[in-house]
Amino acid sequence: MVHVQDNAEESVRRVLADLSPGHFECVMDDGSKICVAISIDQAARSARIDFAGTSAQLSTNFNAPSAVCRAAVLYVLRTLVDSDIPLNSGCLKPVDLVIPEGCMLRPEFPAAVVAGNVETSQNITDALYGALGRLAACQGSMNNFTFGNEDHQYYETICSGTPAGPGFDGTAAVHAHMTNSRLTDPEVLEWRFPVRLESFSIRRGSGGAGQWVGGDGTLRRIVCLEPMTASILSCRRVTAPWGIAGGSDGEVGRNWVERLSSGEVEVLAGCDSVQMDAGDTFVIQTPTAGGYGPAGMREGGGVSPKL
Repeated sequence: MVHVQDNAEESVRRVLADLSPGHFECVMDDGSKICVAISIDQAARSARIDFAGTSAQLSTNFNAPSAVCRAAVLYVLRTLVDSDIPLNSGCLKPVDLVIPEGCMLRPEFPAAVVAGNVETSQNITDALYGALGRLAACQGSMNNFTFGNEDHQYYETICSGTPAGPGFDGTAAVHAHMTNSRLTDPEVLEWRFPVRLESFSIRRGSGGAGQWVGGDGTLRRIVCLEPMTASILSCRRVTAPWGIAGGSDGEVGRNWVERLSSGEVEVLAGCDSVQMDAGDTFVIQTPTAGGYGPAGMREGGGVSPKL
């Protein structure tokens, strides 16, 4: 066990020796900010990751316990290591992690934190990659969708595209970073719950443009066959996932309900709840990842797909 952690520590130290310092500010839909500054001691092969300047804890549930922030830092460091090592806390030994007390990433009781693990965690990860200049932003949300009544309850998260980086495009319609859940098969979903999955499709061309383009997002349409309550917990409905190094931003997400009886389209906020009648359709258009580099010729030939 000691060897596994020592090996992870040495692997991360080798990575840190090649990194450049940086800082980044991630603005959430509600105007709150996640700020991070990364300083590197090349001689000691160590780093200080400081979240000073991050917004104070919120009255909403987008606060994240410090363990969530720590997990995001651990994840990012592990992805920078090329060798195949087990994920373990040895990766954090070369890092001085500073999370100010009372901020939204280290809130005090009785702060609400339910969205911290599913939404804020994604944006912590994006901010870290932004500070390092390694990746554009992913969709920045897990698009948490729930529906139910007295007899049925269901919860799912919905994928989008992965961000572009130096030398590669993003991938369409997959979970990224801090989420890895699978959706229930359509046949099982419709067999067990009074809904119909009308469509689940990739929105071609929706990822951020650039020399390397962001992965395309998705559109999911679910028809309720019984009256029920449906809720969405999501972000990146106001501020778009950013591009980096001259790449374009991705698209913001959208949520709406199409009413069968009136034909009305009811636009929903990023965090919203609504009563559904039989035949109504809940639609979720996921935000999309950003692009990397200015659109144009790729290194080694070839043209960016979005020109």
